Amino acid sequence: MVQATVTFISGGARSGKSAYAERLLTNQPAGRLVYIASGVASDEEMKQRIEQHKEDRRQANWHTIEQPKNLHEVLPFLKPGDLVLWDCLTTWLANEMYEGYEEGTPCVSRSGCLEQKQEKLLRTITQMKEIVSHLVIVSNEVLDEWPKYEEETEIYRRTIGTLHQRIVEFADRAIEMDHGIPIVWKGERI
Repeated sequence: MVQATVTFISGGARSGKSAYAERLLTNQPAGRLVYIASGVASDEEMKQRIEQHKEDRRQANWHTIEQPKNLHEVLPFLKPGDLVLWDCLTTWLANEMYEGYEEGTPCVSRSGCLEQKQEKLLRTITQMKEIVSHLVIVSNEVLDEWPKYEEETEIYRRTIGTLHQRIVEFADRAIEMDHGIPIVWKGERI
């Protein structure tokens, strides 16, 4: 069984990582374009941005799946040969950390919850690799910031750092976007 090519793209806010990821997949010779979006409309500005992104992707023939949490739920909708862009890991993690907040105990406050979510995510990515032909994972680089944060922010930074390392271990390519320029840290330049 041939497994998917996995490309991990990270970078700071507005570094061009999502646009680069989209170009990477739209330049592939064949395959259904699938965009897994993890954003949540938390305010009017974000709602407008999400709607604009949806319209842009629709016009570019992307099949969009809105999946802010529980990434494993996309598996039944993926088809062999799909070209999948997941945007983004950092948003997904924030959503998962605060799952259960409305009930009074978010995941970040429950012992072992984040660790379980990390392991489930890595299993899901492995399963995705067995279905699709190319998987591109986009994530924000949040580790080069201030030296000290509040406890939950530190948990977030440690968790995203661990996930970045674990994903890059099995990724075919790891690319960091800096001012719109792709810097290839692992694999061949595309």
